[in-house]
Amino acid sequence: MIKAESLPLNRRQKKTCVEVCTRGLVILCTLTAVILSSISVCDGHWLFAGNKVFGLWHFCTISQNNDLECTRNHSIANVPGLHMGVIVSRSFLSFAVVMAIFGLELLIISQICEDSQSKRKWSMGSTLLVLTFLLSASGVLCFVFLLKNYISFTGFTLSYWCEFIAAFLFFLNGISGIHLNSVVSFKNHIRKIQRK
Repeated sequence: MIKAESLPLNRRQKKTCVEVCTRGLVILCTLTAVILSSISVCDGHWLFAGNKVFGLWHFCTISQNNDLECTRNHSIANVPGLHMGVIVSRSFLSFAVVMAIFGLELLIISQICEDSQSKRKWSMGSTLLVLTFLLSASGVLCFVFLLKNYISFTGFTLSYWCEFIAAFLFFLNGISGIHLNSVVSFKNHIRKIQRK
């Protein structure tokens, strides 16, 4: 009876300060990436090229009076395949944000509700973040490929760089989460062998 009651306490004490801090940092960085990606996709104005502004949702031209005239019809920009390409790009990016939110939720739940499924939830959340990176990077690369003739380093907006950083953070946090889970599982396996 005494052994059965002390087991859960011992399991909770096994978590080191480094592990708790690392998991907390992964969750915090993922939250930051979700916020950056959401802002970037909602704003959508990603590239300035002369008097044109290319975005995920609108194509805009700057008039002589510095007024921004925007339309949802990207075919006006006279860029081959832009209209369909932008639809694909924003679909990837929007779906990436949704997937990232689910991944973040799984990471948080795995830490709040510690049970036999916690490691599995953490692993699933981390895997979703890697998939989020793939979708996000695909959306960014699709946009860049379509507008390769208009691209300049200074032409990219802050909104674009937010998505670029978010994609990098999704990759970093997803890989870190998977690696952390494997390291902890390996240590637990070694401890079990040593006890035997």
